[in-house]
Amino acid sequence: MKEKEKRGLLSGTVLLAAFIGWTILIQTVDVQAIGPKVTAVGFAAFNGWFHRMTGVHMTLYTVTDWLGLVPIFICMCFGSLGLSQWIKRKHVLRVDGDILLLGVYYLLVIFGYLFFEMVPINFRPVLIEGILEASYPSSTTLLVLSVMPTLTLQMNRRCKNPTLRRAANAFSLLFSAFMVLGRLIAGVHWATDIVGSVLLSGGLFNLYRASVCIATARRKEETNGIQ
Repeated sequence: MKEKEKRGLLSGTVLLAAFIGWTILIQTVDVQAIGPKVTAVGFAAFNGWFHRMTGVHMTLYTVTDWLGLVPIFICMCFGSLGLSQWIKRKHVLRVDGDILLLGVYYLLVIFGYLFFEMVPINFRPVLIEGILEASYPSSTTLLVLSVMPTLTLQMNRRCKNPTLRRAANAFSLLFSAFMVLGRLIAGVHWATDIVGSVLLSGGLFNLYRASVCIATARRKEETNGIQ
């Protein structure tokens, strides 16, 4: 295993460990009932201060909510690519390795989302249509930061047009920055919810990227061995 691949696995593992640690801290440090319906939240002094500073902007919340369809569309595009390869090559194991790993990666992201919906750590600082919803980690932020980097990675691997690659990379970066800042400023999450999403998505993506590098290296070795 090359040094780059080791660093990728290590960074992914460290970020996931940091996410676990952050989740524990949120439930133990400065926990106060400052949320709607007297719901408790960790880092209450900081979260309360930040929420008062930004306020609540429901228009921005709605915009970022609808823009959450963009990463879903990207997932569907890669899913269609994998399905077309499966049909054409007549066996799922003949689908490109990075696409198969991408499917597994997306499933892990979905599992993370569903898990924290069923086991809420924090609730939103505001009611959404009168309903108190789970807030940690921010699901939209998790989705965006998990999917958009895969667009960059896949475009760099598959697209031969440098202009198109640069455009995709710029779009991915700017879109991600807008969505993260938008969810942070919208006031529908505690600030610590956004941090949790950054750590979780960063850990999962680094592990995916390292896995792709390892699988690609092994495939090259097998191809060279056959030759």
